[in-house]
Amino acid sequence: MMKMMVVLVLSCVLCVSADGLHEDFRIAGCSDSDGEEMYALDGEEMWYADFINKKGVEPQPSFIDHISYVEGTYESAEANQQTCRQNLKLSAKAMKDLPLEFDPPSSPIVYSRDDVELGENNILICHVTGFYPAPVTFYWTKNNKNVTEGTSVNVPFPNKDGSFNQFSRLEFVPQLGDIYSCSVGHQTLDQPLTRIWDVEKTQPSVGPAVFCGVGLTVGLLGVAAGTFFLIKGNECS
Repeated sequence: MMKMMVVLVLSCVLCVSADGLHEDFRIAGCSDSDGEEMYALDGEEMWYADFINKKGVEPQPSFIDHISYVEGTYESAEANQQTCRQNLKLSAKAMKDLPLEFDPPSSPIVYSRDDVELGENNILICHVTGFYPAPVTFYWTKNNKNVTEGTSVNVPFPNKDGSFNQFSRLEFVPQLGDIYSCSVGHQTLDQPLTRIWDVEKTQPSVGPAVFCGVGLTVGLLGVAAGTFFLIKGNECS
């Protein structure tokens, strides 16, 4: 079984500063119905294009210095999608006889961005990985009621094996006894995967550790200028 995605890597730069060597890269991808463009620094997602709401988003973790991107970055991302979809049509014709693999997401992991203080603003983060194709769909609840206000979803991150991982965030103010859930839907699932998060049983935030883990995964990706295909087989012989 094979999996394919057209990805256009527009730039990859190694920069040297006073605190060492840094990798700054920009990656864009598309399918028939979805698209993504993202900037990353040392494997951390710094900016991505929200093509639904037609704007750029800077979902940077609180433990790094915030970086703002110049006006026109989103418009450039929209133009790049046109190029990507043209390449997708060509590659679909060339590889039309290859069977595609479908992989379900892992069980969701839910954690708070910061250590929980009752009554203090915080963010819940829901993370899944290992799925193909992208994206997944996130659903949040609070005390068994659906929540949409204060939610956001990042673009899917490619893993080194050709699968994807993805985050969703929920802004919240923790109160004792509140129960939250994150459910994840995907075309490979008969029903969504759900993880419960209880304010009464919270642990210290694992945000920095998870971001660093994702950074390592993204850092292992082979990055090359131009258009290339990510193709994965189930078994290697």
